[in-house]
Amino acid sequence: KTGAVALLIASDQLGAGDEALGQLLITSFINTLPEAKPKPSKILFINRGVMLTAEGSRVLDTLQQLEKEGVQIFSCGTCLNHYQLKEKLKVGKVTNMYDTVNSLLTAERVVRI
Repeated sequence: KTGAVALLIASDQLGAGDEALGQLLITSFINTLPEAKPKPSKILFINRGVMLTAEGSRVLDTLQQLEKEGVQIFSCGTCLNHYQLKEKLKVGKVTNMYDTVNSLLTAERVVRI
């Protein structure tokens, strides 16, 4: 099945357990997305996931490439404020919970990472 897919990324790691392994896995996952067909229509970053869209992120180049290819990238404003990253956002747009909920409810499929 194809259609509008929204990815919800809630951490700067993939999986639970070893932190270094989790960071390696999320990096690999995001760096593989440009090769995916179809690509997600939106990627929503919440909680520690917003660290991936801010200055110093190891996946900024990939996220910027995806954005240029039409993937919408959104970071939770409350989360950016909490981690003091709002001024360090480097890709995508700041969003709020209303827009996040709307994006998730209107997507054909949601994949939580």
